[in-house]
Amino acid sequence: MNWILLILAGCFEIAWAVGLKYSDGFSRLVPATLTLLSMLISIYLLSLALRSIPLGTGYGVWVGIGAIGTALAGVLLFNESWSLLKVGSLLLVIAGIAGLRLASA
Repeated sequence: MNWILLILAGCFEIAWAVGLKYSDGFSRLVPATLTLLSMLISIYLLSLALRSIPLGTGYGVWVGIGAIGTALAGVLLFNESWSLLKVGSLLLVIAGIAGLRLASA
């Protein structure tokens, strides 16, 4: 259950990172409000997951989910560039997440 909470926390991290872009420096009320709400939910879910998941593992996985998801969102939503180096780097992040998960078993 705590791993599910951690994955959800990572998804909300992606949401708030994307929300930062849409909020235009917190100058747009609705996107800014949704961004702040996503931040709070993400941190709360992370705190719940960390009750039984080691800190380094939980935080690393949370950041990794956010980094991968945000990079993909940038490409899909904002036409950011995509390169072999970017793909390779994201694969390394995925390998790091898998390693942290295996190390905590």
